[in-house]
Amino acid sequence: MKLLSVNLGRPKAVPYTDQPDGVTGIDKRPVAGPVRVAAPGPKGTGGSGLAGDAVCETRHHGGDDQAVYAMAREDLDEWERTLGRELPHGSFGENLTTQGVEVSGALIGERWGIGDEVVLEVTCGRIPCRTFQGHLGEKGWVKRFTLRGAPGAYLRVIRPGEIRAGDAVRILHRPDHEVTVALQFRAATTERTLLPRLTAAGEALHPEALATARTYVEKYGAEPKV
Repeated sequence: MKLLSVNLGRPKAVPYTDQPDGVTGIDKRPVAGPVRVAAPGPKGTGGSGLAGDAVCETRHHGGDDQAVYAMAREDLDEWERTLGRELPHGSFGENLTTQGVEVSGALIGERWGIGDEVVLEVTCGRIPCRTFQGHLGEKGWVKRFTLRGAPGAYLRVIRPGEIRAGDAVRILHRPDHEVTVALQFRAATTERTLLPRLTAAGEALHPEALATARTYVEKYGAEPKV
């Protein structure tokens, strides 16, 4: 398992974002050399966990619990076959393009060691938005991406440090539950009755996702309604 590329984006003016200033950092490109990774601060004020990377829409993106976004090269390859076009590393706006890592199959709370220093923890899946669709330029992209159910993973920074392309990725810890990124994504999008199952991930889950799951349980109970 390894890191194929580290991808950074600069602010870019586009016509397809709801960000008030009309700019986005989704167009991320691979960079050479080491990149510093650290917790960026709370959502709303903190942006990306990678030095030199832009998160322009901090209302919905970035912050400590979405500090880093990872996507499996294997999923990009599958989309290449489906779309009939090339998707270079970073095409989905991911900071990390990995090889051999079960990204969407990762458990919430799973910890990854990257290189010699950095430790990251999986928090949730990526919810597609209008900016993502505009960036890809694919009709009906939000729906298509959602239905495939392989969203990639957001991660928080447990231990800061430097990473670079070619670094090994090691699974340091797998929690004792069955809540994967893919399951969390389905619960948040197409199968709301799965929400009670997310509570098993506890505080490792992105706090907004955990609050949604707990609210659902309070309203409907822990068992899915038939």
